Amino acid sequence: MENESQKVEQFWNTPTHDQIVEISHAHVEALEASDDDNVWQQVGMHHIILTTKGRRTGKEHKCALPIWRDADGHRVVVGSFAGADREPDWLANLRDKTANGEVKIRTQKNDYSSIPEILEGQERDSLWRQLCEDRAWYNDYQDRTDRIIPLIRFPE
Repeated sequence: MENESQKVEQFWNTPTHDQIVEISHAHVEALEASDDDNVWQQVGMHHIILTTKGRRTGKEHKCALPIWRDADGHRVVVGSFAGADREPDWLANLRDKTANGEVKIRTQKNDYSSIPEILEGQERDSLWRQLCEDRAWYNDYQDRTDRIIPLIRFPE
């Protein structure tokens, strides 16, 4: 992996949970319509489109998510939902391995299928510390909830 800094200083107010859902839907549309850097890199973070199947409906769902890369260059996303007590729907869908043993990832440059890894224990805790060195606001999100905010890796 390139030795590119992933550090981002938060200069925005965290949106509400309803706004997060609306922003993600609009961002998916923009990402699908363009390969422009200004669309795929928002507030200093690269994004992906995650496509899952609904755990109840079986319908396809798309979500725009910011990524962070681990030391091996794998894309990692945070299931924070801005510190909500409930996890985001896309994460609940990922937990259903029957519907989502493999998911589709779209990046600015390509599409690939991935078997998502929901990180736990020491591996999660170590990566969490590294992530929060680059994106400190995730510590604030963790402080808002009793649930352990998961990290999810999407290897190619």
